[in-house]
Amino acid sequence: MAKFNQLFKYRFSPVLLAALLLCVVSLLTRIVLLLFSNHDIDWTVANILKIFLVGFLYDLAAASFACIPLIIYLWVLPSKWYRRKTNGILIFIYFFIIVLTLIFNAISEWFFWEEFSVRYNFIAVDYLVYTTEVIGNIRQSYPINTILIIIIALTSVAVFMLRKLIWPVNYVDSKFKNRSLTALVLLIIPIVFYFGLSHKWKYQSSNQYVNELSGNGMYDFGFAFWNNQLDYNTFYKTLPLPKVESIIKKIYNQETGSNNNHYRYTTRMVNESKPENRMNVVLISVESLSAEFLGSFGNTQHITPELDTLAKSGILFTNLYASGTRTVRGLEALSLCIPPTPGQSIVKRPDNKNLFTLGSIFRSKGYNSHFIYGGYGYFDNMSEFFSQNGYKVTDRNALKDSEVHYSNIWGVADEDLFTLSIRELDEDFKHKKPFFAQIMTVSNHRPYTYPEGRIDIPSKTSREGAVKYTDYAIGKFIKDARKKPWFSNTLFVIVADHCASSAGKVQLPLDKYHIPMIFYAPAHIAPSKFEKLTAQLDIGPTILGYLNFSYKSKFFGYNVFKMKDDEQRAFISTYQSLGYLRNGKLVVLNPNRKLGTFKPDFKTGAAIKTTDDEKLTNEATSYYQMAAYLYQKGLYQQEK
Repeated sequence: MAKFNQLFKYRFSPVLLAALLLCVVSLLTRIVLLLFSNHDIDWTVANILKIFLVGFLYDLAAASFACIPLIIYLWVLPSKWYRRKTNGILIFIYFFIIVLTLIFNAISEWFFWEEFSVRYNFIAVDYLVYTTEVIGNIRQSYPINTILIIIIALTSVAVFMLRKLIWPVNYVDSKFKNRSLTALVLLIIPIVFYFGLSHKWKYQSSNQYVNELSGNGMYDFGFAFWNNQLDYNTFYKTLPLPKVESIIKKIYNQETGSNNNHYRYTTRMVNESKPENRMNVVLISVESLSAEFLGSFGNTQHITPELDTLAKSGILFTNLYASGTRTVRGLEALSLCIPPTPGQSIVKRPDNKNLFTLGSIFRSKGYNSHFIYGGYGYFDNMSEFFSQNGYKVTDRNALKDSEVHYSNIWGVADEDLFTLSIRELDEDFKHKKPFFAQIMTVSNHRPYTYPEGRIDIPSKTSREGAVKYTDYAIGKFIKDARKKPWFSNTLFVIVADHCASSAGKVQLPLDKYHIPMIFYAPAHIAPSKFEKLTAQLDIGPTILGYLNFSYKSKFFGYNVFKMKDDEQRAFISTYQSLGYLRNGKLVVLNPNRKLGTFKPDFKTGAAIKTTDDEKLTNEATSYYQMAAYLYQKGLYQQEK
């Protein structure tokens, strides 16, 4: 013990103590998350070694970065000031902040893991940007004051126990020349980690939980912060552009049944022989509505009675897959009908104005195109994106306080959103304008709060309660709409933006992308099920196809009602893993030009590695490479 204590008697001893604290807390965090996810881990010796050995490297890297300010401070601090009480107080403050941050981070990682089953990533960086909504959501979801008191108490106890190691009055000082050498050696360590440690080292297991546990939350947050956009050509497998265009042209010539070689890329004429069916369209994008919540897909909790009734009265799409795991990905797929590009959603990127959207097509047909949202539209850049791309944006600012029955940090209750929507649609009908309205709900989101007395599950109880309330609100909206003169000539499309959870043992667990969709127009649609594989980006062209609209298209999606059996495919993704599903196989493209083919289980989400099919992998590469190319080159815009 005496020898151990001697390690903490030198000028740079606080650096060693800070690094040890970070590594110990990171280790404990990793163990807790491992035990929490024990049922999803492949418990092999190799996986356990990987979790802790690779994880330790990331812990050391995070510690080396965190210690840089302390190293510089101890380096430049003159010896005559070193033993002063002021210096001791400053180092005490530093360690109080360090310990407070570590405990706060550990608890935050727990909640983040509970929600997403991953270390910090793109989502965490977004949360840093939208602090109002996120902090409000945390306050409404958790006993935040109690948690903060516990964190401060734990920090105080820890610092008190370490006080003798922290206080520098008995440290052995060193001359500037000697400590300069030590400081430079210590500063070289984070440089070595920065250039020598790769974020991809944690992705060495087929079990996604093992990969995530091998990381370090603080290190992963830094990586996500600096790499929030991934250039496709730099990081992913590519083909020569002429070959990509040839593959894409062949696919869309087959779809349109005509030769469009005088157009480039995805551009082609979609021609319908029947007269236009100029119905109004209401597209309801439901927050986090996994297919598994609906009784129509086998759920026995009876939490979606209204949606199940609508499913029996319209067309239920049973084999539809979301593009991504966040709302902005769903909005991107529904409006732009484009495969997900790596990094941030196009909804939140620069240079995303005047794009070719579903709203712009409806406007070209004389419709009023709306985006109606129950929260504040600045969140996730929604107002900016939709207002610049063919839509009129209406958000909670359009509601008076007296019109709101309930709200939380994400927005007004869904019933109030639908009241606002009916008001907007009534106005269009009054002015004899056909309308297309995309409505984005918010209630099925943590903290799962909603007005009391609507359903038999108390507010803030569970996700199931939020699902049932959203179901109630949609049912009420349809009942209210039935009283309107525009109802009989309106197509209602109800679809999820993404699933409630994206966690699985593999990178892209297929079951976590399975979402429901219903086409409902009782005067026009006979009850049926559509069972062909459908991508979320096909929804826009399918709506246009149902209306018999002819138009020049740039969309990557197409009308699935006319889709041949051998044309079925879907696209699923995270912010960096890009999946292409076709013929029962899933091609996954990853950074560092990695590509693999898997045989997925549609029910469990598990996937088995299989041999690559060149035709299939070239198709997957071509779709994603072309999507990135058209956006980057400004070629996915409306034509003037």
